[in-house]
Amino acid sequence: MTDWKPSGYPSISPYLICKNPEASIAFMREAFDGSLLRRFDRPDGSLMHAEVRIGDSVVMIGGGETGHQSAHVHIHLYVNDAKSVFERAIAAGATQVQAPIRKRPDDDLRGGVQDSSGTIWWIATQ
Repeated sequence: MTDWKPSGYPSISPYLICKNPEASIAFMREAFDGSLLRRFDRPDGSLMHAEVRIGDSVVMIGGGETGHQSAHVHIHLYVNDAKSVFERAIAAGATQVQAPIRKRPDDDLRGGVQDSSGTIWWIATQ
């Protein structure tokens, strides 16, 4: 039987179209320990498509000037230590949307950052 998706890939992956895909990939690697799985470049050397693994998930990135730029995309990311990952994301160039906070006793500890492409990352620990 032929596999219907690549081995180790989730059924759903966010797909971000970024004006500066190189900066987005660098941010995911630095802030979230992302690892580049695949990359396909256009003939001019610019990024056409890339895939970055973060934990057990894959974020797909398209690059360049298109009519389909991602705008105000929100991604929720569970991590082992929301405060330290939040601080790494800020150190990697993100801007703070919300400092990590637990709004109710039974809620996740969650903070938000926005990267240079405009993606808002909600970083949480249960």
